Amino acid sequence: MKRVLIVEDEKDLAELLAFNLEKEGYATTCVHDGRLGLERAVADLPDLILLDLMLPGLLGTEVCKELRRDRRTAHIPVIMITAKGDEIDRVVGFEVGADDYIVKPFSMREVALRVKAVMRRLEHEVQAPVPDLFTIGDIAIDKKRHTVVSAGVEIELTSTEYKLLLYLAEKKGYVHSREKLLQNVWSYNNAGDTRTVDTHVTRLRGKLGAPGDIIKTVRGFGYKIEE
Repeated sequence: MKRVLIVEDEKDLAELLAFNLEKEGYATTCVHDGRLGLERAVADLPDLILLDLMLPGLLGTEVCKELRRDRRTAHIPVIMITAKGDEIDRVVGFEVGADDYIVKPFSMREVALRVKAVMRRLEHEVQAPVPDLFTIGDIAIDKKRHTVVSAGVEIELTSTEYKLLLYLAEKKGYVHSREKLLQNVWSYNNAGDTRTVDTHVTRLRGKLGAPGDIIKTVRGFGYKIEE
């Protein structure tokens, strides 16, 4: 049974989220404070975290930063939940390492579908064949250790950034539309916000440094890796 940690200060909403996710077959734990949420994440190592942005104790953005800094929790996918819907807030969420972003008010069905999409993506990663090492340009991807080295320096990536890089690298030379990347990297069956892709590509290039220039933008369509 997959475990979901819900960090949400609105207790009624947290309980509603827990109730609906448990109906979908997940085990849930609710925490209503940012700092306590971080402590519980480290202690329990859940399979996914639903994280509110505005929290007492420690803001959701700070919680996410700390999760990404800790090797024990860096791989855990985070879906940010917030009442803020402006583009700048979405960008900030992705900048600190969130894998997805849901804006209040939302339907419980939407949350369940987003959680399922992330879980399905992780299952596919586990089931895929795992060569020891994949290199492209000055970037080395170790699929067994789930690590990336760029120009000789190991880079900390979120699970989505890693999946995006690996997907593009394994299919180098091919142009991938933003919609196709949402389907194959985010596991969205329906069209989503394609700006999510742009934000992650920008963040990924920044982390990779100069070698990240191999990720090319195909104006008006999408992205490809080209050595």
